[in-house]
Amino acid sequence: MTSAPPSGTSARSPIPAAPSAAVPDTTHVAAPHDRRRWFALAIVMTAAFMDLVDVTIVNIAIPSIQGSLGATFSAIQWITAGYALAFAAGLITGGRLGDIYGRKRLFLIGMAGFTIASALCGFAANPDILVASRILQGATASLMVPQVLSIVHATFPAHERGKVFGLFGAIVGLGAVTGPLLGALLTEWNLFGLEWRPIFLINLPVGIAGLILGAKFITESKAPRALRLDLPGVVLVTLALLALIYPLIRGRELDWPVWGYVSMGCSLLVLAVFVAYERYKTRRDGSPLVELSLFKVKSFAAGIAVQLTFGVFSGIFFMVWTLYMQIGLGWSALRAGVTGIPFSIAVSVAAGVSVQKLVPRFGRKVLQTGALTMASGLLLYIWESKQFGADITSWQMALPLIVMGLGMGLIVAPLTDAVLSEVPKEHAGSASGLINTTGQTGNAFGIGLVSVVFFGIVDNRLADGVHFGQQPVGPAYVEAFQNALGWAVAVLLVIFVLMFALPKKAPGRAVPEADGTSGGEPVADGPAATGSASGTGSGSGPGETGGVQKEPALTA
Repeated sequence: MTSAPPSGTSARSPIPAAPSAAVPDTTHVAAPHDRRRWFALAIVMTAAFMDLVDVTIVNIAIPSIQGSLGATFSAIQWITAGYALAFAAGLITGGRLGDIYGRKRLFLIGMAGFTIASALCGFAANPDILVASRILQGATASLMVPQVLSIVHATFPAHERGKVFGLFGAIVGLGAVTGPLLGALLTEWNLFGLEWRPIFLINLPVGIAGLILGAKFITESKAPRALRLDLPGVVLVTLALLALIYPLIRGRELDWPVWGYVSMGCSLLVLAVFVAYERYKTRRDGSPLVELSLFKVKSFAAGIAVQLTFGVFSGIFFMVWTLYMQIGLGWSALRAGVTGIPFSIAVSVAAGVSVQKLVPRFGRKVLQTGALTMASGLLLYIWESKQFGADITSWQMALPLIVMGLGMGLIVAPLTDAVLSEVPKEHAGSASGLINTTGQTGNAFGIGLVSVVFFGIVDNRLADGVHFGQQPVGPAYVEAFQNALGWAVAVLLVIFVLMFALPKKAPGRAVPEADGTSGGEPVADGPAATGSASGTGSGSGPGETGGVQKEPALTA
């Protein structure tokens, strides 16, 4: 998982995908007296927590990683964006693999890979190895995460799932709050002289225990009718994303070469090929990676645009937030982590009120109010940053962070239901998987844009300082932070406008009781299922990009 400010993956925690099949998978539900199902629940909840924390824990340690390995800022961006990109690319396919070959099997394979990748991250000797290991982490998480709620669905009878999903919500909130703090503490303590490395190595004992216990207590299950894999579709969409994001991240270091612009232009061509192939795949066997007919639903198309744009916002804000506090202001990782607590609490409180009280009465207006509230918090943050400069304190940041958190809570909890409200039930799983993937993709793209909206200002300011015989690193980061927040405000205003295409009234349930085919976990009915957030990487603290999410926040 990546974390709030600097991560990309931040939001690394995607919304569990809804089931797409109309036939319930009831053949493998454990008997009510089988106590092993509660052990299985503890194991998959631990995996979900591990994934979320891993997204949120990394960002807070970014400055320490940079200093220890001598990593360039491009490498730092890839440490977070690489995870989100790999996770997004494999999410839907990971869910389908579980439906076909067994969710327990894919969960254990994913957890084993995630544990190994964590060890590789923890022992990385240089930035290149760390980036490659983070990409592997994201890819293996995309095998593990989609199985979590599918296993719950196959293990627990319907009358117990509300309680189970309520527990997931608690785990999500706990992970969102503890991730940045845990990352800050592990970095500050410098255990055994390992500096930032324990933030990854802590996954090893958890992962090993999960593998041993999971093999014993989790019951195997498969979907009665699973869609076929669309590996060519995965390859095409991954190539399109890489062609767009790679030159964004690398371009600044290479002085924006011509091939970078060519690559970004080619990404559109590859995307067009992907769309053509998906149409062909639909005609051939009816199992495309993306169900293109969904985009004929106005509210879904607009919701996907909102999810993508919200991911862009998260990728920009949470990355620059950590850099601003730890490099621009010279704060410790622990101080930066504690500063984000009011934000996390505000998101959680507003999310609960939004779903239970506001959305049923005011519908779409609640989400739009959230976008404007977040924009107001950012404007207040910009004003305070200019007013107090390098002397700003955590207490002075609390007000804009609380305002931002309240706004985010109004958006992330009801957004998925709003997007899915008019989607045909038979396509709910495909739609949910696409929402998750879109959020992670937007997050990675936003991290790439940091090169333009943040580091571009830093470079210009430092170049001016060199010209006058100075290098004012702190003030350069403060000014760049203010510029990036201005862009983030613009993104939120775009989100506000896009939300006019969402349904006016409170969304109904688009998700039936079914298996978890098509790349995701089933979504529960009832209040427990509504406490969600976008998997776009809505952060809850410095260094995280994943906030409150649908059922469990499973991420980037």
